[in-house]
Amino acid sequence: MHFPPMISALRKHKAGVVLIALQIALTLAIVCNAMFIIGQRIQRVTRPTGLDGRDLYLVTQQWVTSAGDDAASIQRLDAMQREDLAALRALPDVASVSPVNSLPLSASTWVGSISLKPGSNVMDSNARGIFYFGDEKFVPTLGLHLIAGRNFDAGDVGNKGSSSHIQASTAMVNKALADLLFPRGDAIGKIVYLNGRSTPSTIVGVVENLQTASSDAWVGSFKQYSAIEPMRIDANLSHYAVRAKPGRLLAAMKATAPALYKVDPLRVLDDDSVKSFADIRGEAYRADLGMAALMGAICLILLCVTAAGIVGLTSFWVGQRHRQIGVRRALGARKVDILRYFQLENLLIAGIGTTAGVVLAIGLNLLLMKHYEMGRTPVAYVAAGAVLVLLLSQCAVFIPARRASNVPPVVATRAA
Repeated sequence: MHFPPMISALRKHKAGVVLIALQIALTLAIVCNAMFIIGQRIQRVTRPTGLDGRDLYLVTQQWVTSAGDDAASIQRLDAMQREDLAALRALPDVASVSPVNSLPLSASTWVGSISLKPGSNVMDSNARGIFYFGDEKFVPTLGLHLIAGRNFDAGDVGNKGSSSHIQASTAMVNKALADLLFPRGDAIGKIVYLNGRSTPSTIVGVVENLQTASSDAWVGSFKQYSAIEPMRIDANLSHYAVRAKPGRLLAAMKATAPALYKVDPLRVLDDDSVKSFADIRGEAYRADLGMAALMGAICLILLCVTAAGIVGLTSFWVGQRHRQIGVRRALGARKVDILRYFQLENLLIAGIGTTAGVVLAIGLNLLLMKHYEMGRTPVAYVAAGAVLVLLLSQCAVFIPARRASNVPPVVATRAA
């Protein structure tokens, strides 16, 4: 197949060629960047939290009685919190309970610094990370995987007010933070200083993974680092992580509010106070899933419109070339030759559009990086988009090209 005659024929249809090439270029530019956005959202949604979310739920409640941050108020709130924990642990459908300040993907986040030297400020610290607080039941309740050291015991657990600067004498960290602070893998037994304090904390355990409390992007470069302190936070607002027995999640959640009201009716528990971790995860990633769905719909619509344009234009050209096709058939051209001609003609147009589309895709990505803090689109996405558009164009042209190959030679004897 010689390209000069094909190019000569396309010159007679410049407007159509330019429109299809431009449509392919725009589709490729948008699809490549949309695919990258979808990939980022899916990667974010599917990242592991480090905990076992099955049969896990969070209780958020607030006592009506006001209390300050003095020692007497803190001890009174701590006694009330321990009564709540005992009541929840006594429920027949509950396996384990721990007081917490937050859970992975929940709305609240405690950020702090971790340093190997006492009294270091945030800028001089070795790392920043997310802080979790809980008691000796924290690890089994969340279903964390302890890979080194030991869990907290009851003697490690203390209590403090929400604005207190008391630091626990022991701590646990996740593997990412342990590897950052102690690259040789000897974190157990080492001393760290939390939030610029001068009181040391000894690392007694390392968990495999523990995701940040918030799904927001602002946690930035320290989103993978987590530390756990054995502390009950005593405040009017308290959070309890509860693990139900296997298959008894709904029953345990239903029994939670009556059990707490029985202990002390002077508290606030609304419809959102008892929430499964599956619901917490769904709410945290709702925007990401919505964005991925929107980008997917846009890609599908663009690809369908592009395919329809190729089919329509090629069908129009086939109608105009009926007599020419008949002449070629009369001169001995086979059906496959006619089919190949239109496929190659389309490939030439699509190739021009794809080349322009690659340039537009890179330009659009640079624009998004500048104004919306989007990452650089990997070459693999651009290459995948180019292959997708070329395959789409070849599939779209097949039907009108096949119809052209079925034009009988007798057409050449008829008047145009």
